[in-house]
Amino acid sequence: MSGQSFWQFIIEQHEKLLTQIVQHLGLTFLALFLAIIIGLPLGILIARKRKLSGSVLGLAGILQTIPSIALLGFMIPAFGIGATPAIVALLIYALLPIIRNTYTGITEVSPTVAEAAKAMGMNRKQLLLKVELPLAMPVIIAGIRTAAVINVGVATLASFVAAGGLGEFIFGGISLNNTHMILAGAIPAALLAVFLDQTIAVLQKSGYRLVKKLPYIIPGVLIIMGIVYLVTSVSDTKLKAGFTPEFMGRQDGDLGLRSVYGLNVHPLVVSDAIMYKAAYEKELDLISGYSTDGRIKAFDLYVLEDDKKIFPPYFAAPVIKTKTLEKFPDLEKTLNLLSGKLNDSIMTDLNYQSDYLKQTPEKIARDFLIKTNLYKVPRQGKNSPTIKIGSKIFGEQYILTEMYKILIEGYTDYKVETKTGLGGTKICFDALMNDAIDFYPEYTGTGLLVLLRPSAKTVEEVSKSPGKTFDYVNLEFQKQYGIKWLNPLGFNNAYALMMRREQARELKITNISDLKNYLDSK
Repeated sequence: MSGQSFWQFIIEQHEKLLTQIVQHLGLTFLALFLAIIIGLPLGILIARKRKLSGSVLGLAGILQTIPSIALLGFMIPAFGIGATPAIVALLIYALLPIIRNTYTGITEVSPTVAEAAKAMGMNRKQLLLKVELPLAMPVIIAGIRTAAVINVGVATLASFVAAGGLGEFIFGGISLNNTHMILAGAIPAALLAVFLDQTIAVLQKSGYRLVKKLPYIIPGVLIIMGIVYLVTSVSDTKLKAGFTPEFMGRQDGDLGLRSVYGLNVHPLVVSDAIMYKAAYEKELDLISGYSTDGRIKAFDLYVLEDDKKIFPPYFAAPVIKTKTLEKFPDLEKTLNLLSGKLNDSIMTDLNYQSDYLKQTPEKIARDFLIKTNLYKVPRQGKNSPTIKIGSKIFGEQYILTEMYKILIEGYTDYKVETKTGLGGTKICFDALMNDAIDFYPEYTGTGLLVLLRPSAKTVEEVSKSPGKTFDYVNLEFQKQYGIKWLNPLGFNNAYALMMRREQARELKITNISDLKNYLDSK
């Protein structure tokens, strides 16, 4: 990591950080407000009709148990990308504590107090507004506090659907091995959770009178937050772009597009799991992607030529500690069986089978190894040492992991344990360094720019050919980390910019310079 301190990073990125904080608060406030509007009446309803309480609370509980990433995924087909699916998901997570605490607060009001109120001539509405709600309010506000803290945490995942928020820094930092970025997102998120919790606690202690003013205060706050959120989220270009968190912070990504091409497209930050489909469905016009991704073929996307060469070679190869190779003598020879067996077109086709045809990585890997005469029936070695294979969280890595698993089990007596979906580069590399995994497939460009981070002059020199890049990263990894790069697999999965083929043809854009000229003309 460079000598830049955390505070220097904050000062440098303060505008972006403030924007993300506003977006984060906007998502949280709006979702919380909607949850109160829905949850409070539902809690009152089931307190009146207690036969409904089991089913309503049960449904709210089931919705809360759905993993947040999966819930966001379910929202996309219905609401697209952006703030809407994120707000709906946050609303769902906030419902349970508000409904449950409203129900509990009202049902725990002493029957004696309720009877006394009725004896004074109060009707059901007066009983609710003048007796039950005031007495239940501390419990209800406690539920709102819980919902607010939950929402601040879950809102970090909003960046996966291009809704902004502090998750952009957190997930970008994880992908880029940048601790400063992770802390720049995590610390404000934690402080926001504490701030909201304590603010609501003050309301809780202030009694029912102040709470009665909330219907006037909250809409005003929401309108202001909504306007600011829209202003900070809007793109001012003719083409709507979406880049992954990792691409945003890399020199062979958005930083390189700005410095080398002078291209600033004000992109949304979006997960690579949804950006291809978002481009196909015309929610995005320009996306970052990977040159061997099967979804390029599946969604008929056009890869723009990198005419100024900001994307270095990204040849895939297993990375493994030299001491691990000494511990497992048959391992290097077995892993190198795959060397040179995959080119760009083959890997693209394998990814297409996974991304579009929805075949399992196990089937794809097995069929490929059978086709190339590399498949052997697993030996099922007993009492043998276990090799742990890791992978990042995209389809190509799952396929490669399964290939290596089958090869190891067929050619050696070692047992295999896979740890797939480890997130970004930082998580995989840290797992390797800490011996949580024994090896994982990595890319020479990522090793160069994310893990080694040499000078710009060195990058330019070693990026002139795939061989030079590989030799440099292999030598430096062995010197700095005691890690060896085994023989490359044969394909180059570089970063790329892409558009819908029909749109690129219509706008006469074939390379990134054409894109820059088009945007300058608008």
